[in-house]
Amino acid sequence: MATALKIDGIDKIIIKRLVENARTPILSIAREVGISGAAIHQRLRKLEDSELIVGSKMVLNPKALGYTTTAFVGIFLDAASGYKSAINRLKEIPEIVESHYTTGNYAIFIKILCKNNEDLMHILNQDVQRIKGVARTETFISLDQQIDRQIKI
Repeated sequence: MATALKIDGIDKIIIKRLVENARTPILSIAREVGISGAAIHQRLRKLEDSELIVGSKMVLNPKALGYTTTAFVGIFLDAASGYKSAINRLKEIPEIVESHYTTGNYAIFIKILCKNNEDLMHILNQDVQRIKGVARTETFISLDQQIDRQIKI
């Protein structure tokens, strides 16, 4: 269970350094802030327990793997009650890397990474639009991504 969150200037430096580069050596951060590596580890554990830090991950470059098309797809459902079932089916499609339950026109908004436009069309026609309860979709192809960042503390 999450505990009350209290962060100080040292915590902020630790977080900033690790968000900038998760491979920053703990001892490098410890030297910068003037405390021991063990104290950095304790602070990281505290930040994880408070759920401010919810994990770390290696980030792959999709283009290096041949995924050159990024699309966002708004999904209209026949009925809101079909949300869970639709999400379970969407989870089976590996090219879908994000999904959001939204307000507005779409019930679900997803992000898809594809090899090319033909691949996108295949995924939409053969996978997404065949899910029971999906009434229709609206697709936006990303031409360029200029901002990709974490929230600042």
